[in-house]
Amino acid sequence: MSTLPDLKSCFTQLIAAPSISALEAEHDMSNHAVINLLQNWFSELGFECETPTVADSRNKQNLIARIGSGSGGLLLAGHTDTVPFDEGLWSQSPFEMVEKNNRWYGLGTCDMKGFFALVLEALKDMPLDQFKRPLTIFASADEETTMSGAKAFADSKVVAPDFAVIGEPTSLKPVYMHKGQIAQGIHVIGRSGHSSDPARGLNAIEVMHKVISQLMKLKQHLSENYREDAFTVPYPTMNFGHIHGGDAANRICGCCDLHLDIRPLPGMELAELELMVLHYLSDISKEYPGSISVSTLYPGAESFAGKADNPWTKLVAELSGNEAEVVNYSTEAPYINKLGCQTLVLGPGSINQAHQPDEFIGLEYLTPTVDLIKKMIYHACIK
Repeated sequence: MSTLPDLKSCFTQLIAAPSISALEAEHDMSNHAVINLLQNWFSELGFECETPTVADSRNKQNLIARIGSGSGGLLLAGHTDTVPFDEGLWSQSPFEMVEKNNRWYGLGTCDMKGFFALVLEALKDMPLDQFKRPLTIFASADEETTMSGAKAFADSKVVAPDFAVIGEPTSLKPVYMHKGQIAQGIHVIGRSGHSSDPARGLNAIEVMHKVISQLMKLKQHLSENYREDAFTVPYPTMNFGHIHGGDAANRICGCCDLHLDIRPLPGMELAELELMVLHYLSDISKEYPGSISVSTLYPGAESFAGKADNPWTKLVAELSGNEAEVVNYSTEAPYINKLGCQTLVLGPGSINQAHQPDEFIGLEYLTPTVDLIKKMIYHACIK
């Protein structure tokens, strides 16, 4: 007889275990408390668990939990980390799960620790000794920053499932394709001086103006020459998200920084985009030698392209009662897909709640999610 906590208790304990990912060491947190909870719970159900340390992750861990023998089967995947939270904008502690308005509030309820609690709930009364094919649970580190956990798991090739589902919040709609992302920083170094004699300096803001003019041409090139009509935004996007330069109105600006984000379509390589940026800035770099540098702000995310008409997509669409769709955000799908499986992104809750103050999952998702997980496991591992 299982002594696993009930669903609400599982949610509560996972939310109460902070596991924020951040690139800056002072804001980054370990995910060991979440991994330990999941390892204990899945072990109690009879899963064989391992918790490899992820390289270059500040000692964080992945969890790989397996049950059943043979080849193929199903992989259910998700991430153990959350984004940082906005201090003062939450109505309660982000690490205290609160029930109100037919919702469970807390950091990670929908994005996406809660998915693991729902998987456990689905498994409690399933005939685990009757599995003809294996079920693997993968819980990753650092999805919100580097995706290093999923990349390490994909490279290790310790499992080779037939099918995979990543439980990101998609409102239980199967997602078979999404865009990628790169984030780059442009740094312009000028020469500061007194504003009364512009010729004695080099104004970095003016040089950055030329840089932005060229990047706008690249933005137009991307929108006019690349297209995938399945997306609501059917072209690669470029966003200027941050700019800073100078320190006083009467001083020639000595340096200026711009941060930009590009979302490529499937089939576009991240390295190809980085080269495009350099190409469009090459003439300005020649005009101002040594003044312009381009760097990667953080590791990019590959795009993902499954197929709307493959058997797994069609089956899960039928089981969920929702048509398969595409989305503009990024997930671990391109790395999970490298295992050779038919991969989908599907989970409870709405992406509109992810990364928001007072993150929540609606209680209306709980029972349908448990039922759908059971059906997917049945078709992939038992039938």
